[in-house]
Amino acid sequence: MAYLLRALSRLPLWLLHFLGAVAGWATYLASRRYAARMRENLTASGVCAPNECGKLLRRSVAEAGKSVLELPAVWLRPEQQALQLLKKCHGWEHVEAAHQRGKGLIFLTPHMGCFEITSLYYAARHPITVLYRPPRLPWLQPLMEFGRKRGLVSLAPTDLGGVRALFKALRRGEAIGVLPDQVPSKGEGVWVDFLGRPAYTMTLVSRLARSTDAAIVFAFAERLPHGAGFDLWLEPLTAELPEDPAAAAGVINRAVEGVIRKKPEQYLWSYNRYKVPNGVERGEA
Repeated sequence: MAYLLRALSRLPLWLLHFLGAVAGWATYLASRRYAARMRENLTASGVCAPNECGKLLRRSVAEAGKSVLELPAVWLRPEQQALQLLKKCHGWEHVEAAHQRGKGLIFLTPHMGCFEITSLYYAARHPITVLYRPPRLPWLQPLMEFGRKRGLVSLAPTDLGGVRALFKALRRGEAIGVLPDQVPSKGEGVWVDFLGRPAYTMTLVSRLARSTDAAIVFAFAERLPHGAGFDLWLEPLTAELPEDPAAAAGVINRAVEGVIRKKPEQYLWSYNRYKVPNGVERGEA
């Protein structure tokens, strides 16, 4: 498999996206469970009118496939070649403003667009520690680490040691990266509304922000048409985070929803956002 991925990394991005769209539809048609989750998550989200959800769903199926087939290009090409895929950065002034404060910086990158390239772009300039969940497939671990640990990137696994690494990075005035819509483990989240349904939502981000006075910036790498590359959009969280963990998680969820609504077809609707983690009782928002 590793040889196949390295071979794919040499293909032009437009071809990878074409193959990805085909693979996305193949997966959708072959897996009833996958297809049902995509339809349910999208139609229940409220991001589209009932008569427009079908069109958005078709686009989302293709975009989900592209998000997988573009990974070899981002992970396995030489760093400078991978960085050339990112064409423009909008909102870098928010990063500079955070640096001027002398505090840490929390990048929140939802499961949307090419979220793998956002940390690579920042790490070509400044150090960043990225929280990640080790993959279930053992053979994927070395490839993931090779693709992500480039430039000034450090990886922090989703355990106590990883959380400590995030706190240390922020206290050094550095940046960290977190997927704010990733489902946390038992004891690490609260039930908060997300796109119209209760979702177990992490409280880590608000704890990090309150403890270190770090700035929060949302990062979204938009996938451009015809394999032209990606545009990075950076947007600060302007709302204040309440002290109550559930209320703070709600503020972050609303902000994530705002990012999703800008390009809903590029959100990963197949992600099992509403699952109940082991040992957690289903709650109400």
